[in-house]
Amino acid sequence: MTKIARAFLDSWYRRDATWLAIVLLPLTILYAVVVEIRASLYRHGFLKIHPLSVPVIVVGNITVGGTGKTPFVIALVHALRERGFTPGVISRGYGGKASKRGDTLLVTEDSDPSEVGDEAVQIARVGVPMSVGTDRVEAGERLTRDYPEVNVIVADDGLQHYRLSRVAEIAVLDGVRQLGNRLCLPSGPLRERASRLAQVSAVVVTSLDDASPLPSLNTNAPLFRQILKEDALRKTNDPKTTREPASLAREKDIHAIAGIGHPERFFTMLKKLGIHATSHSFADHFPYTAADLAIPEARWIIMTEKDAVKCRVFADDRCWYLAMISQIPDPLLDLIEEKLRAAQPAN
Repeated sequence: MTKIARAFLDSWYRRDATWLAIVLLPLTILYAVVVEIRASLYRHGFLKIHPLSVPVIVVGNITVGGTGKTPFVIALVHALRERGFTPGVISRGYGGKASKRGDTLLVTEDSDPSEVGDEAVQIARVGVPMSVGTDRVEAGERLTRDYPEVNVIVADDGLQHYRLSRVAEIAVLDGVRQLGNRLCLPSGPLRERASRLAQVSAVVVTSLDDASPLPSLNTNAPLFRQILKEDALRKTNDPKTTREPASLAREKDIHAIAGIGHPERFFTMLKKLGIHATSHSFADHFPYTAADLAIPEARWIIMTEKDAVKCRVFADDRCWYLAMISQIPDPLLDLIEEKLRAAQPAN
């Protein structure tokens, strides 16, 4: 992670205003006004909202990166299947070349992450129909055209994509960093003002356990907790090969890498598992090369599943990733199912 990126993060997630946040306030005010005007144009019908042929659940956040959104989407896909639905997923495909070109592509577990994005391949690995595109409406239409059996779409990171109609909005929030200094970009981490949380169907707080109190938010939306739990360590170049995380508790010369929105959450989880590693933080969606894994003193290199998607083709036998599972409370799933059932007759 660059010094500039670190300076912004340090400024965003401090409770008191820093000189950097103060200097950027004029740009922040302009940004917030433009975002609010755009949202108002959609709310009042001046800009058209496009429905799809199936109901859409939007899973997103109002902060920049690192909230636990991807594991939530994967867990939601599994839960919808268990409740009789056939879900598909759409996403922008952030970090992929297709997104930069404006292309709309279908995604499979064998897709190139540099083309469609690392998170998209990670989600597609669960065997769910998926498409990516800058225009989420076009991505949804492509998905339902190629997979007519899909009867509900989960939009990954589409909270600000107002052009796409939705029956439910789930805002995911990091339980540690929360809303930071509560300022919009670039002074703070907010994509929209904190009052946006009053408009969503539910707020989900990501935690590593259920011991920490839920944050106090100015919203009437129901508040839930998703708990991230470790599943197993999987070999990066051969995911079918697994081992228990506890098996590394007494090992030495372990290095951990994380190119995600909130690397410290990953490093904290390793510590809780008794794995003592030298940590290496990279920017979110970092484009790894073999040189980044050239750590001669490392006997073990532990990474996130999102990192493993990009490193698989050049990872050696020292490289493993920690597979994670999300635990979503049944009342939240009941709320989502209720909204989907209510939307079905109209679709």
